[in-house]
Amino acid sequence: MTMPDFTRMVELYREWNGKINVISRKDIDNVYEHHILHSLCIACYLEKERPEEYECWVQGKTADGRQLSVLDVGCGGGFPGIPLAFIFPKVQFTLCDSIGKKVLVAREVADALGLQNVSCAHSRVEELPGEWDYVVSRAVTSLDNFLPWVYGRYRKSILYLKGGDISAELEACWKKYGNKMPSVEQWKIENVLKDDYYKEKLVVNLANCQK
Repeated sequence: MTMPDFTRMVELYREWNGKINVISRKDIDNVYEHHILHSLCIACYLEKERPEEYECWVQGKTADGRQLSVLDVGCGGGFPGIPLAFIFPKVQFTLCDSIGKKVLVAREVADALGLQNVSCAHSRVEELPGEWDYVVSRAVTSLDNFLPWVYGRYRKSILYLKGGDISAELEACWKKYGNKMPSVEQWKIENVLKDDYYKEKLVVNLANCQK
């Protein structure tokens, strides 16, 4: 995957974070390494482990020819949705968060970058109507809390950025859903990014949801 220039995105987040704190002020100097690049690990996972799906994202079309749609739940200031929308301009992204000031930052950054494939919703995801091909999110809550919010509302999979041992969360999910539990794959980000920040960080794929 060839990386485009994220200089303008970094500048925008620095600027907006001075007005509305959506990234820890201690971490704003690492906005590219810890936030943008982390978000793009979803794309890296797809390219390496799911090349056919990755090609669908590149083309912006599902296997049956529909426009591919992605919901970012708890997007905060726009992670992982905005970096993904930037590199997949043919995919339609909906960014959702219950905190209005965070949605404002996401919307302003998307507009400044000219991302016409992004819409932003100030809403709890449970109250947001619709169905999407994929759901993405970045460590919003435990998986057993998260899955009920979107269960039955995605066609392909959840791609969730998470850290540490998630076995207890998955066990709780199994108790809730039994044989209707989505299949689970855990992909270690440290396979491709050797920085200590990414140690024990994962892309979790919850696929094949049964309604």
